[in-house]
Amino acid sequence: MKKTLLSLSLIGSLMASVSFAQDATAFRDGFIAGDISWEDVQARAKEEGEVNLYYWGGSDKINIWMDSVAVPGLAAEGVTLNPVRITGTKDAVDLVLAEKGSGKGLGEGSVDAIWVNGENFATLKRQDALMGAFADKLPNSANIEWNPDDPRALLNLRDFGVETNASEMPWSGQQYVCAVNTTRVPSGDAPGTFAELMTYLEANPGKFTYVKPPHFIGNTFVQATIYAHNPDGNGAVPFQASIEELGAAELARLITPGMEYLKELEPKLLGAAGGNARYPEDPKALDGLFLNGEIDFSCQFGLYGVATGLRDGTYPEGAEQFIFPEGNMIKNKNYLVIPGNAPNPAAAMVMANYMASVDAQATKLEIAGMPPGIDPWRLSEADVTKLTEASPGFVGVTQAELDANTAPDTNATLVDVIEATWLEYIERDSTESIAAIVETAVANLNK
Repeated sequence: MKKTLLSLSLIGSLMASVSFAQDATAFRDGFIAGDISWEDVQARAKEEGEVNLYYWGGSDKINIWMDSVAVPGLAAEGVTLNPVRITGTKDAVDLVLAEKGSGKGLGEGSVDAIWVNGENFATLKRQDALMGAFADKLPNSANIEWNPDDPRALLNLRDFGVETNASEMPWSGQQYVCAVNTTRVPSGDAPGTFAELMTYLEANPGKFTYVKPPHFIGNTFVQATIYAHNPDGNGAVPFQASIEELGAAELARLITPGMEYLKELEPKLLGAAGGNARYPEDPKALDGLFLNGEIDFSCQFGLYGVATGLRDGTYPEGAEQFIFPEGNMIKNKNYLVIPGNAPNPAAAMVMANYMASVDAQATKLEIAGMPPGIDPWRLSEADVTKLTEASPGFVGVTQAELDANTAPDTNATLVDVIEATWLEYIERDSTESIAAIVETAVANLNK
């Protein structure tokens, strides 16, 4: 009898689980089809009660903003925000994929949302592990440019060259910006091109370095170098194509001049005179070298990095931003995605909508220094003023100068190949040709 009762209980539990998953799927499909109102989403979010946001927790400022602003902000909407701080975004992506592989569908997983961009988004999309086209249907999507005919919409429609299909909500923007220590180098003498950087280091060896790939900050410097040395002279354009579209031979041809420049640059970098060039492992280590005067320039993502660095004492007095490399300062956005097996899909959408509000974006900018992911030309004058007043500001450059020198990231499928080529050709000093290195790296992608 006990066995029968246990079996009936187990069957009932399984049926309830299946019913819940089917209900969550019907809810998603209905919302994306436009058959479910935002009021219904809000009501369901309150029933779900919580949302688990997985994000890189390595910034105290972001963590403070999350706890002091976002958590109470979502509580006001009847949703408990659980900030899950991780050291690597891939960990959350792997968890989603593992749970998907075990058969867990919408309403059954562990991860409601992830802070992502680039390769991690491409992986989720490739594995069909995203909830679907939700972002452009949220109320605050009005703050985002979705019109494909408007070139300013590029970063909302493509993430590292991969079409977003409204399956991720822009959360923040960034641009790769360089700083100069003007107590050592007058601002007018800072190099604007890679040729000028080489000339400077020939006269001042060891006064520059960049973050070591595969860190994404280092990868970005390598990508900017490749754009500037594109043998066809069209910068980032061909690098928006996937590796399948380009092919190994064409990619090798395009990146060879840039890689050869980096090889020539290496003996002039910090520490090279002693036998080994020093590549800092992360931006924090780079900041230390810049603050201590070991290098004269520091390049990394951070539109407001100089202003906040001067305020916090992590940048040397006299630090200013400057335009480098001219025409190839990589700009991107980062996003919030909802996995296809999110346990609380309605609460996740309420959270994503909150994060795209002007108030959330302004306080995030003021407290964490994270540039807005929403688009100012979509906002009222009063809202633009709110964002402007929250901004730490620029030091040495203007928004117009930065906007005039932008370039997009490379296609996500190229990142691993370019990174592997740098590691083999620069770090390991391989005698193989770049063509052969690229061919091997592309072959390894398919293993």
